[in-house]
Amino acid sequence: MEAIRQLEKEHMRLDLPDFSSGDSVKVHVKIKEGEKERIQVFEGVVLKRHNGSKSTAATFTVRKTSFGIGVERIFPLHSPSIDRIEVVKRGLVRQSRIYYFRKLTGKAAKIREKRDR
Repeated sequence: MEAIRQLEKEHMRLDLPDFSSGDSVKVHVKIKEGEKERIQVFEGVVLKRHNGSKSTAATFTVRKTSFGIGVERIFPLHSPSIDRIEVVKRGLVRQSRIYYFRKLTGKAAKIREKRDR
């Protein structure tokens, strides 16, 4: 069991920002097309985080609206295909999983911004 934890620690990333559900983030993902590799930005609202950040199996779900259609993508938190994660703004939500956000459209789909004091 200890060997597994040691192996997981080697693959964990330490350069990740602190973010939670409701935050708007930009995820820079490395995409390989044939021989070339490029970076694609996926910007949206974090709906949930799964397995915290202590495990290599940790994931987070980001939702954005593209041309009127909602697109959700699940990212492994410690994946080498993620170049970096930027927190655009902090959202003020009361729940850790904001699935109700899927039903909202227009101005109702806005999340209040968390203010620093």
